Amino acid sequence: MEKKRGRKVMEDKEVVHRGIAVSFLCIAVFAFLVRVAISLHPYSGAGNPPKYGDFEAQRHWMEITLNLPPKEWYSNSTSNDLNYWGLDYPPLTAYQSYVHGLLLRFFHPEAVSLFTSRGHESYLGKLLMRWTVLLSDALVFFPAVLYFIVVYYAGHPNGLKTNIAWHIAIMLLNPCLVLIDHGHFQYNCISLGLTVAAVAAVLSEKELLACFLFCLGLNHKQMTAYFAPAFFSHLLGKCIRRQNPLLEISKLGLMVLGTFALVWWPYLHSMEAFLKVLSRLAPFERGIYEDYVANFWCTTSVLIKWKKMFTTESLKLFSLGATISSCLPSMVQQIWAPSSQGFLYGLLNSAFSFYTFSFQVHEKSILLPLLPATLLALEEPFLLKWITLNALFSMFPLLCRDKLVLPYIALSALFILICYHVPDRRQDRKETRSFNSFMTTFFVFCSVVLHGVYLTMDPPSRYPFLFEAVIMLLCFSQFMFLAFYSNAKQLMLLKHTILMDKEKKLL
Repeated sequence: MEKKRGRKVMEDKEVVHRGIAVSFLCIAVFAFLVRVAISLHPYSGAGNPPKYGDFEAQRHWMEITLNLPPKEWYSNSTSNDLNYWGLDYPPLTAYQSYVHGLLLRFFHPEAVSLFTSRGHESYLGKLLMRWTVLLSDALVFFPAVLYFIVVYYAGHPNGLKTNIAWHIAIMLLNPCLVLIDHGHFQYNCISLGLTVAAVAAVLSEKELLACFLFCLGLNHKQMTAYFAPAFFSHLLGKCIRRQNPLLEISKLGLMVLGTFALVWWPYLHSMEAFLKVLSRLAPFERGIYEDYVANFWCTTSVLIKWKKMFTTESLKLFSLGATISSCLPSMVQQIWAPSSQGFLYGLLNSAFSFYTFSFQVHEKSILLPLLPATLLALEEPFLLKWITLNALFSMFPLLCRDKLVLPYIALSALFILICYHVPDRRQDRKETRSFNSFMTTFFVFCSVVLHGVYLTMDPPSRYPFLFEAVIMLLCFSQFMFLAFYSNAKQLMLLKHTILMDKEKKLL
């Protein structure tokens, strides 16, 4: 009997994995073609001298890493003017730039030659640059999504057939990530892919691998720190429940230190070299916010002129205190009662805290709260739809400047079409569905009106950024609603754990 049951379990797993493989392959091919189509459109700073935009920044980093030794990559010199797109991401981004630079130099050396390649915009150069992002997505983000899906659905064979394809599509066809990486031009797919893989490793109880992968993500883009409180609290909560907590914590700590030492090795020969790189990763001189980002500091600056009223040192303390305070409830829940579901909510809440209160947040930073929302898509389909639509809208002015309105509309329509086929949630109450419908209708109406106004009308000369400010205010209010909701959902898990503990004691 036991053998038959074991054989049945193995057969179920094979069916699950076969279904995942077929679904993933079909959707991945389509998602890749969508990325290729988006890459045919303009990018950040196209034909806009003297500094161009993010496309030129990434190309310039390839130029610098190829032609200068590592010790000079973060140093200001006659060969490396840090005022012209100086490298300001951790060393793993520099190594990635070097590898991609080798590809460009092999096929088109003029695109990465020192000094003479600044502002380079040849057809072949642009084509090669686009393919570096496409390959990064295919080699890092896509496999990470597959890893997560395999782990996530390992215990849900019955719900696989109806949910798996939808969940894969939601993750691989996220419009915000596709527009920023393959339209605007960045490599968020690498750091986010490493994070997704780290999450999958945590869910499969491979904590050492999770630490290694997360540290790689953190060393690719420092914004990955948005997820650090969730990883720290969840792993700490699991360690202190084991037979030898100190040993478990020590193993994870050594993995973290070893990974950082490996990545930072060229800059560990002296404290001066280390601090020089570190100072490039914290651009406090830019102020607490830039442009019109839908976070607390920028939104409230309509009433409180933070930059004028307070020094940078004071604002750093305000930002740090607010970020930590808003993270604490989520962290306490995971230290007290770590769970897979709580961990996913913790990732979302931690990222929301950083996006809302941390120093120097960009419009593109909404990609970080958006990532755990896609991981939780099956549990929270409405939350996913709501945060994605608001994230898209919050980035609309940026994408307009990049002349990406057409792909913005196309990917928004594709996302809405996918969401229309959301898995059936019969357990949702009628009142909840009515509220969701009202919220969706209200937001769509407001956003359609504001899209039309932004594209067809000029703002008053006295308030040149009025439309951006209105979009920012609307999106910020929605992000705050979602942040309160997701924190409440996670704290309900803590309440459930406390009640269960009391019942056990009574028994």
